[in-house]
Amino acid sequence: MTWLKRRRCLFTLFAFSVSVSFLAAAQVAADSSSASGPVVSLLARAIHDSAIVVDTHADTPQRFLDGNFDIASTDPNDIGHISLDKAQRGNLGAEFFSIWVEPETNEGHFARHTFDLIDSVYEQAARHPDRMMMAFSVADIERAHEQHKLAALMGIEGGHSIENDIHLLRDYYRLGVRYMTLSWSNTNEWADSSGDIDDPKVQHHNGLAEFGKQVVLEMNRLGMMVDISHVSDKTFWDAIATSKAPIIASHSSARALSNAPRNMTDDMLRAVAKNGGVVDVNFSSGFLDQKYWDAAQAQAKQRNAAVQAYVEKKRASGATVTYMDEDRIEREWAAKIPRPPFSVLIDHIDHIAKVAGVEHVGLGSDFDGVSGATPQGMDSAADLPKITQALLDRGYSAEDIRKILGGNLLRVFGEVERVSREMQQK
Repeated sequence: MTWLKRRRCLFTLFAFSVSVSFLAAAQVAADSSSASGPVVSLLARAIHDSAIVVDTHADTPQRFLDGNFDIASTDPNDIGHISLDKAQRGNLGAEFFSIWVEPETNEGHFARHTFDLIDSVYEQAARHPDRMMMAFSVADIERAHEQHKLAALMGIEGGHSIENDIHLLRDYYRLGVRYMTLSWSNTNEWADSSGDIDDPKVQHHNGLAEFGKQVVLEMNRLGMMVDISHVSDKTFWDAIATSKAPIIASHSSARALSNAPRNMTDDMLRAVAKNGGVVDVNFSSGFLDQKYWDAAQAQAKQRNAAVQAYVEKKRASGATVTYMDEDRIEREWAAKIPRPPFSVLIDHIDHIAKVAGVEHVGLGSDFDGVSGATPQGMDSAADLPKITQALLDRGYSAEDIRKILGGNLLRVFGEVERVSREMQQK
């Protein structure tokens, strides 16, 4: 019996034993929603706990490396989104930790910093083997779930990490990297980014260069998921035409609801569905709410100047500038914009489910990577059960909710593994 069948059986038994009065009480709790999200009923909690919840993007490795953060921290003043306790409270079963190398401060040694970040994830798992384990496959995620441990996976955020060397890509796979975002906000030598596509000073490739297409096919052969979050529209279409396996958007939302270039148009959503892939919704307020996006863009010039001034001051003193330094300033500016209500997150999940199909939407929080700019009520991984309640309130079945929470990503990951086996046998 598979993990999904076992969990469904358990849930069926639970649901059968629930009394009418309990269901009525659960509905009262569900109806008492607010801008900070719904109150989680016992029914919603049971559904949530019956799923393997998979999040495809968290930037916590920056905290591991630059902030000496221990994922087992119980500090009540910790403002981070991810810790083992928070993951446990939110029934987070598997986290893809983002291996993101800031391109300016790490110019000339992208690979070295990539290896350092990878090592930081392994170190956390080594410190807490009773609660966390490295995972490299669907089977590993299921095994971690059975052992009540957080499955730690890794995805590289930005193709510049491979330094134009296919051998490095293979090395990263051997170390456990299971997806790579083809570009970050910077266009690299073989993939255009949405972050600088309108910058005339940047040399672009009209999508994927020939080497970029080779990278995609090698990722298919290795069993590494192709991630198209951050890429330009043309890069998206080139990637989906090139890949022999389903693709993912590890942390993107719907452009129809928030017109951010990193978000996906409805045509893109339908293309991902045809490809068999999954779009994992980003929890960042700017990618969820148009008003927040517009306000963030309006303050961008001043905000960037404040960050740059802080960076230059630290450098002048001889100090090393880290992600944590910049994040501190970013948080101050983000706090000046009102957080949108929790419902905007569910709006994007709902929109993608309606356009692409419920089999093609998942969760890609961008936890610890958005300087605290999440909707009201989504303050950490502990708040993930609110998503289940909100989807239940909108009429989603328990089966479909489990797909969204992680089942869809596990299906895609499994298909990528299958394509890899077939390609390697030829």
